[in-house]
Amino acid sequence: MKSRRKFLKVAGITSLSAGSMVKAFSSVPLNILHVANNNTMLPGENQISLIGNYGQWATGLTENKLPSFSFRNDKWNDIDKWKVVAKRQLTDRLSVPVIKAPAYKTIKTYEYDGLKIEELQWQLPYGRATEALLLKPANAKNKLPAILAFHDHGGNKYFGVRKITRTADAQHPLMTAHQKEYYDGMAWANEIAKRGYVVLVADAFPFASRRVMLQDVPLHLKNGLTDDDPENPDRIHAYNKWAAEHEHIMAKSLFSAGTTWPGIFFAEDRAALDMLSSRADVDSERIGCCGLSGGGMRTVFMGGLDERIKCAVCVGFMTTWKDFVLNKSYTHTWMTYVPLLPNELDFPEILGLRVPLPTLVLNDIDDELYTLPEMKQADLILQQVYKKAGAAGKYKCSFYAGPHKFDYSMQKEAFDWFDKWLK
Repeated sequence: MKSRRKFLKVAGITSLSAGSMVKAFSSVPLNILHVANNNTMLPGENQISLIGNYGQWATGLTENKLPSFSFRNDKWNDIDKWKVVAKRQLTDRLSVPVIKAPAYKTIKTYEYDGLKIEELQWQLPYGRATEALLLKPANAKNKLPAILAFHDHGGNKYFGVRKITRTADAQHPLMTAHQKEYYDGMAWANEIAKRGYVVLVADAFPFASRRVMLQDVPLHLKNGLTDDDPENPDRIHAYNKWAAEHEHIMAKSLFSAGTTWPGIFFAEDRAALDMLSSRADVDSERIGCCGLSGGGMRTVFMGGLDERIKCAVCVGFMTTWKDFVLNKSYTHTWMTYVPLLPNELDFPEILGLRVPLPTLVLNDIDDELYTLPEMKQADLILQQVYKKAGAAGKYKCSFYAGPHKFDYSMQKEAFDWFDKWLK
């Protein structure tokens, strides 16, 4: 079963490449996949790359020099001046679309498990309406600190908000299984709301309410699928496989439109932060963000670029660009990449742009999406950034045993970190 789960994570659940990868792996014995994706390198593998003998050349383009906007570079000593120019450069590379925070409407309000829950909806200038949940303690009277909670990718674009929330005792069986595998059976957005936070969770582009609907694409792309009977697990699996194979099309179209997937994430997450900050029940000076995997990636960009995020917790998404070049780009979504940026900032330095604001990174030692040496290198980079800024005590990184996850122990550390800095 464990080998089967590993196969699904590589070829399906991480899904983070086209369907040709699934076909290519379908004839490979599962035990070989299990070994090949372990964080322990096989003998001689330190000289092997995903792109053959081009790997060492490609990584050598940036490896032996500090990126031009790295705060570790001796030319940057004034932290305020560095942040202005580095953020401007990152924003330019992301090609962030301009989105004004739309007005949201409350669809439904109710209580569940000690929480007041609001079902929200808002319409961006494009796509279908965004659905979101806002959770807070039912007995809350005063302004509370708040968390912008990001759901994961998980190779599952049919679901979004429901991955990390619970609004009734009965759940969709696929979400019960999802939360058991990645979150120790917890709906972590609910759990941190119970600690005394207002928590906003929205469907990201293009997940759940924001997903690409089959009725909206050309016939030759539908593979015979329809949007009928949407909650049927078999239909959901079929849709997620289709969406995985469609991801490279979306990415290439976005690049051709002059923007990037991370840029869209940031623009939409910033609009959600605008809405969260404007609420009368939120203390806008005490807002954090957090997420696992794809949610961790969104934390990197959101936490790095918007200083209204006073505390950030990145879970299961921290490594170096070198790791992607040589080892792990095939396990990751097209949503990750920003052309040309590796010349200017290493991946952890994006999150480092928030220095000296409090930052926690949580890694899994056996996370098959990264190599352990590069996770440790990313930690070292962030340590150096925070030390140079005189804020070493505001950065922490922890490594947990096990595969890709945000389990109970990790959640406890994350929530305690938020309590320390936001309360």
